[in-house]
Amino acid sequence: MMITENPNIPPKLAVALKVLQALSFWVILLKPMIYEPQWAQSSLGTPIELYASHPLDELKKLKPIFLLGGVHGDEPLGVLLAQRTLELLKSEDKKAHPWALVPILNVDGYKKNTRVNGRGVDLNRNYPAQSWSPEHEKERYYPGPHPGSEPEVQAVVKFIAEFQPRLLIHCHSWKPMVVCAGEPGMKDAHRLAKSSGYEVQAEIGYPTPGSLSQFGWFDNRIPVICIEEADEASPKDVWPRFENGMREIFLDPSVR
Repeated sequence: MMITENPNIPPKLAVALKVLQALSFWVILLKPMIYEPQWAQSSLGTPIELYASHPLDELKKLKPIFLLGGVHGDEPLGVLLAQRTLELLKSEDKKAHPWALVPILNVDGYKKNTRVNGRGVDLNRNYPAQSWSPEHEKERYYPGPHPGSEPEVQAVVKFIAEFQPRLLIHCHSWKPMVVCAGEPGMKDAHRLAKSSGYEVQAEIGYPTPGSLSQFGWFDNRIPVICIEEADEASPKDVWPRFENGMREIFLDPSVR
């Protein structure tokens, strides 16, 4: 998917994303990394791309870090951060901890600049967590007809079950903070906090039933870091703010 297909992205951010995607194509040809252009499909049948450090059969044995961008389609700064992290991993491929990365999970919402997916579901309320609830105050938080109803979420759930990642990271934009669910993820959360100047929080500040944090940590004991960039942040400041933290997380070979 063209990451610049969202017509509401500011022109400067659209140019930056387009350049990054062009660079991605050439680096794929030069680096021994894995690219799955149709790793999964959205609720409307749109392909979802996945990149990985190793062949997927091999990656299953390595407890990778799994990073997601574009969970909410109206948060392009999260896509930018995921894409820049991907560029880092491509350039440092042989040094990095095993990893997998989805630049845009909500491909249809991203095209339309909407929080929800193509069927009007908030993907970060649709995980089959014990906390899932049909209750929602606004349509933009609609959790779906039942837990795990959306193909995008089903793909993430399947990945978690098969690959047992040691850490889940998802990139958003709202209010500046680093939210960490699970003590084993705190070291990496504080790396991002030190890099960005944002505070580490145990919760985002309101209930999130059916979220990735609920499903990942509370149901499966896999720590989850939710990066929240400021909505009003300048695109040019996003990567400099988080680069050091991402480097420390992905280039640390230790088992944590």
